[in-house]
Amino acid sequence: MRKLIAAINMTLDGICDHTAGIPDAALHQHYTELIANAGAILYGRITYQLMQYWQTLLLNPSGEKAMNDFAIAIDKIPKIVFSNELKETNWITATLSELTLDEKVLELKQQAGKDILVGSRSLIIQLLNDNLIDEFQICIHPVLEGKGLPLFDQINHRKNFKLSKTKTFSSGAIVLYYEPVK
Repeated sequence: MRKLIAAINMTLDGICDHTAGIPDAALHQHYTELIANAGAILYGRITYQLMQYWQTLLLNPSGEKAMNDFAIAIDKIPKIVFSNELKETNWITATLSELTLDEKVLELKQQAGKDILVGSRSLIIQLLNDNLIDEFQICIHPVLEGKGLPLFDQINHRKNFKLSKTKTFSSGAIVLYYEPVK
């Protein structure tokens, strides 16, 4: 059975904002490896549209190897998008899901293959409330944002987790790996 891994960035004050972190070469390399070892990634519309930025680096490389490598990895991985607004993805490796989030996740978990990633705050909250997340990889950046969307709001009941490992970056960012306590 495939695992569903929620991988996301947040600030010290708990804000989930993809632009608030410290995206250095080591962090890009970390996420490149994570994506290269996954079978699919799930996005909501807003995060998906933010991620489309990486398509521009395929056409016009940045000159930074880690960023270019990430662009290649994100381009290759199958992306499943959950949106009521989008009619098409405009990305050959992205599809709109015809199933609900829970239905699609349960279907994917039953298939053979590599683990599934989810990288959108709204999807993580829904999947957390439905007890479908098998692992969290939360990258905490040493930044106080002071405004924005908290990563963990609208949680409908208490959740307990066990820390399984950590990874620290020279920028001061740290990835905490958690598994739910069943």
